[in-house]
Order: sequence, then structure tokens, then C-alpha cells
Amino acid sequence: MYVIRSTHLLQFEQHGRIMACNAMQVTGLGAVVVTPIVGNLSDRYGRKALMTLPVTVAILPLFVLACNRSEVYFYVFYVATIVAGIFCQGTMHSLCFAYVADHVRPKRRAAAFALLSGVSAAGFVSGTLTARFLAASSTFQVAAAVATATALYLGVFLPDSGGVSCTDGDEACDPLLQASSSSTSSSASSSDEELSPRLPPHKAGLPSLSDMFTFLTGSLAMSGAATITFFCSLGERGLETALMYYLKAQFGYSKDEFADLLLIVAAAGMLSQLTVMPILAPILGEEILLIVGLLGGCTQVFLYGIAWSYWVPYLSAAFVILSAFVNPSIRANVSKNVASNEQGIAQGCISGISSFGSILGPLIFTPLTAWALSETGPFNFKGFSILCAGIFTVIAFIISLRMRGAQSSACKKSIVQQEQA
Repeated sequence: MYVIRSTHLLQFEQHGRIMACNAMQVTGLGAVVVTPIVGNLSDRYGRKALMTLPVTVAILPLFVLACNRSEVYFYVFYVATIVAGIFCQGTMHSLCFAYVADHVRPKRRAAAFALLSGVSAAGFVSGTLTARFLAASSTFQVAAAVATATALYLGVFLPDSGGVSCTDGDEACDPLLQASSSSTSSSASSSDEELSPRLPPHKAGLPSLSDMFTFLTGSLAMSGAATITFFCSLGERGLETALMYYLKAQFGYSKDEFADLLLIVAAAGMLSQLTVMPILAPILGEEILLIVGLLGGCTQVFLYGIAWSYWVPYLSAAFVILSAFVNPSIRANVSKNVASNEQGIAQGCISGISSFGSILGPLIFTPLTAWALSETGPFNFKGFSILCAGIFTVIAFIISLRMRGAQSSACKKSIVQQEQA
């Protein structure tokens, strides 16, 4: 998808940016509504049945340009991309996280979610590198073929989880865990249930906005994760909106140099999620990794904003090794604090909130970046909009610290009550 967007923007350079911006806004708005609903349906009808929807729909825009790349086909592709984005943006990831939660025990979900995110990043890096060696027409055909193969694999080989997630006492369904004694597992299970109370079940039928709001505010873990997700998404989209224009104005970066920087960022995040986080997650836990990741994200953004030389953005990109912890940690924290029949709607709500932040980001930071880079501004500081994006990440970092402190206090209080009983 990223390769196709780059190609059609080159072909329709005059109005491509406006069309792409409009498509992202419509797609993000649709994803806010669709993602929680699809997640809720997966809790009732199974993950596989609902995963088939975004995987199948994603083939359509790829197939259009694989057939022909004329202007008429491009506009068909443009509409198909919007429709596919509404059903695929966030939906596929949230369903995958819920599917993994069905098969992995809570204590190992942070590592499992990191591996899943790392594989997704590896797909992006591999697709980007492969596209550099393919002609434009071949790129569309290969992309359509890979998407079709994915849909076939899902339909034929992927077993359905049934929407029931593993508990700490269920070792048989956790392939990532080594065998342990049943007494230890039983005590860990009861401890986790007491320290992480489950949310009350939502009522039958499709969830309304009030239902989802009640669901998200029903516990400290869910409300904290939702708030952190919103501010992180807002900061990330703000950074993405401003970064290319800022680097071009400040250091004269070309599009190719900016693309290389993004590829380095993606590769660093991939390696972190595939190697570093799975090792640290069982030792530190997702709460600590979330704080570390947000601190790394703050450092990365602020280094971008105050960059004093051409090489500093490459240095700041190295902090992606830490900021890559954020999303898997949030997902793992949410997953272990909801019931087994609420994994889909919980992950869908988090994806919907992330999409909402992605909508607001360009709306806020596009005029702010234009104002900061203009010669008529009140001060000469081109990185001002970048630092403003960093403020949202700092807010998320502060919330994570407060949430960690509140959860620690609740754990200590629960332990004291158990000892008194």
C-alpha cells in the first residue's frame, strides 16, 4: 500500500497530496466507527470469520492497478483504497492482537504482541525494499498476488480461536511458555484475577457510543490505555505531518533521503520488537516497558525538533528501539485487564482511538508547521511544530507514570487485605 501511494502520487503530482490527505481523513473517520464493531463481532462469531473481511477487501485496490494504470483505473483505485482502508486500517491489527490473546497466557502476551508487531514491521521493510527492484506494473501485480496468498492462507490453514482467550492456568494453549507446576500456575491465576479485575460484560447487540465509553472508563487500566493511545497517536501523526517539511527546510533533505530515514526507523523498530522486547517483557513487565518506550519517544521527538546538524535526525531515529515498546505494551496491558469474551472489542476500541488521533493530527499540525516554517512567523524556530508534537508524547508519558503508581497502590492494598483476611 505504501509503495502504491508513492507511485500514484508521482503520476498525479499536482493534486495527489490533496487527494491523499482527504482519503486518510475519510479512512480514519470510518475506522473509528468500524473497528470497535468488527472487534465486538469477532468476540461472538470468532476471529477467523471477521479477519477474512479486511484481508479480502484489501485485495481489491491492489487488483485494480495490477490490471491497468490508466487515469480511470487510478480513480477506481482511489475509491477502493478508501473503502478498503475503512475496513482494514486498525481492524486487521486489532483482530490479530485478539487472536494472539486467545492463544497466549496474559504473562506472555507482551512478548507475543511485540513479535506480532515486529513481523508487521518486517513486512513493511521487506515490501519497501522489494519495490525498489521492481517495475511499477510488476509492483502492483506482486502486491495483489501476495494479498491473495494471504487470504488463501487465512481461509485454509489458520485455525479459528472461537473468541475464548487463554488464562494463566491454561498451559496447553500457550506455545510460548515452558511447562511449570500446576500449583504455581493456579496461584498466579488467582493472583492475577484479584489484582486485575475484569470489566463487566457489555450488553448484547452492537455497541453504541455510550456503551464503548462506559467500557473504556470501566477500569483504570482501560481508561489509562485509551488516554495514552490518543495522545501517542496525536503526537505520532503530528510528527509524521511535519517531519518531511521540517527536514527539507532546515537541512535540505530530499524525498529519497527522507524515505531512507523512514526505512531506518522501520528497521530499528522491527529489530527492537523481534529481539529486544521479547527478552525484556518477562523481566520488566509491560507497565515498565511502556514508560521506557514513551521516554524514548519523547527523546526522539525532541532531538528532531532541536536538531543542530544534518546527522542528528539519524541519531534520533535510534531511539525508535525504545519507542517501539509502546504499542505492544499498551495492547498487552489492555488484553490482561478484560474478560476473554471482550478481547475483540477492547483491541478494537484502542485501534479506533488511535484512528481518531490520526485524524486530528494533520488537522492541527499542517497549519502549525506551515506557520512555523514561514518567514513571517514571530520567531525563527523551524522545529516548533515538532516540539509541539513532542508535548503530546510527554503528556502520555506522565499519564503512564500516574497509572503505574495507581496500579502499584491498588496491588499493595489488595495484598494487605488478603493478609488481614
